[in-house]
Formats: sequence, C-alpha cells, structure tokens
Amino acid sequence: MNKFFESLRNAWHIKELRERIIFTALMLLVVRAGSFIPLPGINIDNLANVGTGGIGGLFNMFVGGAYSRAAIFSLGIMPYISASIIIQLLGAVVPSVTKMQREGEDGRRTLNNWTRYITVALAFGQGMAIALTLQASGTGAPPVPPQIYGLPFIITAALVMTAGTVFLMWIGEQITEKGIGNGISLIIFIGIIADLPAGLIAEFQAIQAGTRNLVVEMLILAALLGVIAAVVMFTQAVRKIPVRYAKRQVGKRTVGGQSSHIPISMVIANVMPIIFAQALMFVPQGISGVAPDSAIGRWLSVNFSFGRPLYSLTLALMVVFFTFFYTAIVFSPRDVAENLRKQGGFIPNVRPGKPTEEYLDGILTRVTVPGSIFLAIVAILPAFAQQWGVSQVFAQFFGGTSLLIIIGVALDTLRQIESYLVMRHYDGFMKSGKLRGRKAVMG
Repeated sequence: MNKFFESLRNAWHIKELRERIIFTALMLLVVRAGSFIPLPGINIDNLANVGTGGIGGLFNMFVGGAYSRAAIFSLGIMPYISASIIIQLLGAVVPSVTKMQREGEDGRRTLNNWTRYITVALAFGQGMAIALTLQASGTGAPPVPPQIYGLPFIITAALVMTAGTVFLMWIGEQITEKGIGNGISLIIFIGIIADLPAGLIAEFQAIQAGTRNLVVEMLILAALLGVIAAVVMFTQAVRKIPVRYAKRQVGKRTVGGQSSHIPISMVIANVMPIIFAQALMFVPQGISGVAPDSAIGRWLSVNFSFGRPLYSLTLALMVVFFTFFYTAIVFSPRDVAENLRKQGGFIPNVRPGKPTEEYLDGILTRVTVPGSIFLAIVAILPAFAQQWGVSQVFAQFFGGTSLLIIIGVALDTLRQIESYLVMRHYDGFMKSGKLRGRKAVMG
C-alpha cells in the first residue's frame, strides 16, 4: 500500500501528468454538473418513478441518475456506445465496412464520422422517447406543465438531450486527447461510481437501524473485496501464444528473426455479453407489462422478476452465448493466421495457414469457456447479493456491468499513469511486473 501511495505522489510531481489529471477531473466535474441541470420547463418536484426499474433503471445507472432527474444529460454517452456497437457488428457482416476497418487511418476516420452521425440519430430518437415518458409520468401535478405539453416540448427536449450527448462525446474526446484515461469510458465510470456513496450510506443505515449485524456487514464487505479480486484476476488473465518471425533479406539488411507472442484474454468480450443479455432480459418484463392480466403475462411477471431462479439461469445462459458470439466477432483466428503468414511469422511446431487457424481457434475456445462461465457468475451475483440482504443500490457493485466497467476503467487509467511514471524513471504501482489494462472498456 505504501508503494501505491508513493507512486501517486511521484505522479503528482510530473507536471504534464499533473495537468492531465487536473484537466480530466474538471471535465468529469462538468459531466456530473450537467446530470443535475433539468430540461427546460420540467418541474422536478413532480417526477415519480422515472428510471427506477426495468431497462430504465439500467439506463439510469449508466448515466449517473441523470435520467431520473430529467436532466440535459439524460441520455449520457449511451447513444455513442450503441452507435459504436452497431458499426462494430456491421464490420463483421458487411464487406465494405470490413474493408474500411482495414484501411488504416483513413478508414477509421470515415467510420468515426459514421459513428457520430448514427449517434445523433439515435440520441434524437431516444430523446423523443424519454420526453414521451416524462409526459406520462408524475404524481398529482404533471412534471411537464400543460402550456408546453405536446409536440413542442417533445421536440425541444429531444434536441436538448441530443446536444447534451454530442457535448459529452466532445468531452470524452478531449479527455482522451488532453487528459488521462479513455474519455468515453471515464464518463460511464463516473456515472456508475456516483451511486457508491448512496450504497454505503444505505448499508450504514441498516446497521444503525439494527437490521444488520456489524459482523455480517464486515463479511459482506470482505465478500465484495473477494469478488473484486476475482474480477481483476480474470480480466487480466492472458494466454500468450509464442510467435517467431523468419529471417529474410531486404536489400542489404536482414530483418526478422525476433520472437513475440499473441495475447488472448480470458474475457475478450469483457462487459458486452452482460449488456446484450440484460437488454434481452427486459423483453419478458415488457410483455408482462403490456398484458399484465393474461396467463402468460402473470407467469412472466413472477418467473422473470429480478432474482428469481429462472431469471438468473436464463441470464447466465445468455451471457455464455453472447460471450462466444462477441468473441467470434472481435477475434478472428483466420485473419490472425493470414496476417502471420504475410509477415513471415509462425507458431512453433504449427504449420502456417489452415493448421495455424485451427490451432488458434482451439486455444480461443479453451480460454473462452472458463471466461464465459466467469462472466455468467458475475452477471447474477447482484441478485444473490440482494437475497443476502444487501441493499439494491449497493448490490449492483457486487457484479454485473457496474463492477466490470469500474475495474476495467480503473485498470486502464492506472496503466496510463504507470506508463508516465516509467518514462520518467519512476517505479510503477507494482514492485514487479506491470499493469495490463484495456485501452477502452466500451466504445
């Protein structure tokens, strides 16, 4: 622990790094401030049950409570994340998009522009949906005054929320360029972590009220630390496949002959399978909401409620499926084998071409199986935590998307800080080895 704090002090002594940290903190402060500024015309005192359950609750968590407050940042950065996922999926099925992904800087610039256009379209559509929800919510006096009720309010609110998303997208790019860490991921991170104080307060109040024993609370906190340690271990676990490059003559120079490795993470898909699975798990809830009095509606309402055995089992199986699905999209053994062949590289004792592809595919499958099971367990842990008596707000930090995003962003940011320390000949955060963080958690 002393080593960690010493590294933080060293980081503060590096002027460039200190300026980047301060810039990042100020930008994130702007993000949090915007989540408390209400939409024009909204009476926040009359808001009721907006973003407290179902898909609205999940969405509200990602935007740091801005949705439940009908704020100008109600959409958060989520339309940009959705647009990025759409482009990534198109790259797997549309040859022209795949070609652009391989064209280098020009292709990436074009796809980035497409992502921004799709973001604006998605933000405006989602903004109109939120405006309609706000008009239908409220207790007693409506949150939307009658004089602005209707299409004028819907269009205005949608435009303001779209502008808020575009502004957040710009802030994310500025943080990535001038700050520390991945800007988009940090915006999501700060929204999720904003609920942590409320969760800790709820646990403290349970102890004060006598409904929770102090020893039990200590065991709950110890369990949370154990889960965090397990998540760090699995997300950092990498299977390294050795690669050698044959020597070849280029003019008068001899190139090649060096050794390297292909890192295959145990959880390549990271948080995406849980996001996909949770989104689909809201479908049964939606059906039961449309037909609450029907037999199927009642059955779905009972069996697919959060924490029910069938809900948890279905969610776990879907996470396993989407882990394999998303891994197949982001890691192609065929492309890796082809690139190795073109670069004169080979895996020891494995022939180039098809045998290399089959070897990589086998390794990928053996690594993904335990990774998918781990993600499935993490996805259902919050439900078990609530059954153990943990408050709903605090239980979300026991697993699911919240914990994976928080740990992934924290590791990535620490990795970048460590790179500055090493460049200035300081020690990193660890006595031996280096942090291995992802460049981005989402987006």
